[in-house]
Amino acid sequence: MKCYVVDAFTDTVFKGNPAAVCVLDEWLPADLMQEIAKENNLSETAFTVRNGEDYDLRWFTPGGEIDLCGHATLATAYVLLRFFEPNRDVVSFYTLSGVLTVERKGDLYEMDMPAYKLKRVPVTAEMEEAIGFRPLEAWMGRDLVCVLENEDQVIQAAPDKEKVGNLDGVLLQLTAKGKDYDCVTRSFAPKLGVWEDPVCGSGHCHVIPLWAEKMHKTDFHAFQASQRTGELYCRMEKDRVLIAGKAALYSVAEIFLPEKL
Repeated sequence: MKCYVVDAFTDTVFKGNPAAVCVLDEWLPADLMQEIAKENNLSETAFTVRNGEDYDLRWFTPGGEIDLCGHATLATAYVLLRFFEPNRDVVSFYTLSGVLTVERKGDLYEMDMPAYKLKRVPVTAEMEEAIGFRPLEAWMGRDLVCVLENEDQVIQAAPDKEKVGNLDGVLLQLTAKGKDYDCVTRSFAPKLGVWEDPVCGSGHCHVIPLWAEKMHKTDFHAFQASQRTGELYCRMEKDRVLIAGKAALYSVAEIFLPEKL
């Protein structure tokens, strides 16, 4: 089975967020896909199977299956539209988060993703202790979103892994208004076996609706301030977030599956 590794939200290898992509003829057992994700040891491994004109898509972190992953969706669309269906520019995926459509627009891949509904929650001492800075605001969707005072705090934050793991929410998203970008974000996922996610598409399905409400605008040039960095071009459309980014192919490998599955 071929396994592609694609750096998403960048046009340069060694930046953005790497995702492994496995294109299957039929589904493997879930425990085997989980083991492959552990072996790859990337924040996400995507598995996709053709379904009529479209595809089914699932995402596995080293710690378990997840309901939504932006960068691995972008990476999967890149692989399919480059290597399997180069004459197409649009591909749709059936996922745990509904139908996700990706459209190739030049060197950008634009994903149509659901916006998470956020509920404001109290800022707590536990949040401050976990992050190292006291958030101005805290919001809860799938993830805990903490709004910090400025982008310098987002960049300088050195969260405590154990304390972050004790906070509510699947991931912790730290975000602030940017200087050169509309917003700057970092994403942490110790509960999923990933400490810092290099670029988090589903995280921007949290932070973009939040900043759209605060800034009264719909178009955003967003920056992920991880060590690898990444750029996202985002747009709000009602209850959807359109997230576009570039992609760079790092490797194509062959996985030797066990003879008895």
